[in-house]
This record gives sequence, C-alpha cells and structure tokens, in this order.
Amino acid sequence: MKGIQYLVDDTGKKTAVVIDLQQWGKLWEDFQDILVSRSRVDEPEVSWSDLQAEMDREN
Repeated sequence: MKGIQYLVDDTGKKTAVVIDLQQWGKLWEDFQDILVSRSRVDEPEVSWSDLQAEMDREN
C-alpha cells in the first residue's frame, strides 16, 4: 500500500509500521482516537457537572 512501510525483524515478522502522515494523517488521527478511547474503557465515568467543577477548581 502506498505510503505505508512495514519494519520486520530478523525472521521477517512485521514488528512496526511507518505511515506517511501527509498521505494518511487524517485517517491516522481517527485510528488513534479509537485506540485511546478503547484504552480508557475501564476508567470510571465522570459526569459533565463534576468535570466542570474540577476544571473550575484548577483555574
């Protein structure tokens, strides 16, 4: 696929990927957002009013 390169180890196993952000940057941002949201799935929920109150206390 144009704009995507795989890095491989000594055995030929793919270990990393290099993405051309000029070509795929917008799509990468969406992918990254999904990864972040999935990594936080077990975090406790915070109500909007609690979040606003916390932000007000920090300012």
